[in-house]
Amino acid sequence: MRSLFALLVLLLGGLAHAESPDVLEGRRIEYLIASIESLKNAEFVRNGSAYDAHAAADHLRLKRQKAGSRVATAEDFIRVCASVSSMSGAPYQIRFTDGRLVTSESFLRARLVEFDIVEGRQRPVAAPPRFS
Repeated sequence: MRSLFALLVLLLGGLAHAESPDVLEGRRIEYLIASIESLKNAEFVRNGSAYDAHAAADHLRLKRQKAGSRVATAEDFIRVCASVSSMSGAPYQIRFTDGRLVTSESFLRARLVEFDIVEGRQRPVAAPPRFS
């Protein structure tokens, strides 16, 4: 997972301070979606049904597109698109192969901290929780 994280950051390119805020936020959001999409053998639970990682990522991209201007930052994306069902209000969850169940919100917030540390936007205070 660490090597995937490093590869994604490199592929997404550029230094944070050299980018416009919109470009940086887009990279942060795409990193979050890629973090879900790369979860092999995990299930994304939405409204009581389980979906594979690819289907979950597609759903989040669609929600992002439909959210339009309501999503300007990665934090907005987590809150508006990736935490709860807009239909039922039920939280999205991720079920790992060992049976652990975490909310997508907590998983994505931890991934965002990792991204920001690597990009030099935030200094580590404590290691973010590991979910995979």
